[in-house]
Amino acid sequence: MHPVPPFARPEPSRCSRQALSAAERRGASRIVQLGVWLSFVGGASSCSSEPEPSLHQGTGVRLEQVVGGLSVPLYLTSPPGDPRLFIVEKTGAIRIIKDGATLPDPFLDLSAQVSGGGEQGLLGLAFDPDYAANGRLFVHYTDPAGDTRVSRFLVSADADRADAVSELVLLSADQPFGNHNGGELTFGPDGFLYLGLGDGGASDDPEGRGQSLADLLGSILRIDARSGESFAVPADNPFVGQADVQPMVWSYGLRNPWRFSFDRATGDLYIADVGQNQFEEVNVTVSSAGAGRGINYGWNIMEGTHCLTANTCDRTGLTLPAFEYSHAEGCSVTGGYVYRGAAIPAIQGQYFFSDYCAGWVRSFRYTGTQATELTDWPALSPGGRITSFGQDAAGELYLLAEAGGVFKLVPE
Repeated sequence: MHPVPPFARPEPSRCSRQALSAAERRGASRIVQLGVWLSFVGGASSCSSEPEPSLHQGTGVRLEQVVGGLSVPLYLTSPPGDPRLFIVEKTGAIRIIKDGATLPDPFLDLSAQVSGGGEQGLLGLAFDPDYAANGRLFVHYTDPAGDTRVSRFLVSADADRADAVSELVLLSADQPFGNHNGGELTFGPDGFLYLGLGDGGASDDPEGRGQSLADLLGSILRIDARSGESFAVPADNPFVGQADVQPMVWSYGLRNPWRFSFDRATGDLYIADVGQNQFEEVNVTVSSAGAGRGINYGWNIMEGTHCLTANTCDRTGLTLPAFEYSHAEGCSVTGGYVYRGAAIPAIQGQYFFSDYCAGWVRSFRYTGTQATELTDWPALSPGGRITSFGQDAAGELYLLAEAGGVFKLVPE
């Protein structure tokens, strides 16, 4: 099959092309040694000639390969309290890693009803917080027409197999283009199901979906999927009762939130939103401020902390990212998690992320007001492109490589 393209970039900028070609000449391993041309709020442009600032080098953590040979793994998760690892493959299967080995038969195979082009495919998986009792799981995929589907399935009598005929489509969204589908599907600390959708594709969000509350695209959605044969809109969603507004919208102004996550300890929300031609961003909103409730993150007025199409623009009402980096350093941010496992105490509270094009792994610590302690982790780069991070039931972290490998972060 065709490899997954950089998530959401139809045409890199001149600066991006120069940076990537230079990186190719130096080799991928050189990229992780580069000082980051990073801008926190108000930073330099992607073509900046300013000296590269220092970048702390992380030590004491390494990768341990769990399995290989998967078909473009895009996500890893586990039901609460369950030692098994469930791997989402882009091509439509969900695989189980049990006792260190991949089971021969898939847990669920949707390959016949999943489109596989470009950024499409089986993109997300979430287990009900009470999965052990009710056997409910939820998937996010693009159908043969390329449109978004969110469905509920039930586990079968065999704990290692889902009931393939139990599908109930909960939510659908038409996709005008083949990219910017988002992909994340996760239960928040409040027990509600959160879904990330991109702006629908093409460049510059030509249909203005990122700033439209009448559209599901370009948003994080929040629904109550805990009971019944459909879903309900939580009464405290920010736009409930407003005319010409989608009540499922929780926050908006996003380009392509490929991966987002809640901090297990604090409930803070981290959204890694893929940029266009110059900047990648991570938005952080703390739980005490509603963890993203009603927030407008700025796309397509802003790309990161910068006006998209003019030297100046109206930023009134926009929440700008806590962290950004330019395309001198990569081209497509891959969001991860705040580490809350027990195996590596030294990295507790650090948010890990990557860049799909450059292949490096980095982390920062969020203080509640700013991102600090930017750290590069050369030992955590498996080589090639990192499609996603994963988190098991115990809060330990994993990396997923496009080439088919799954790797666990372990003490050195």
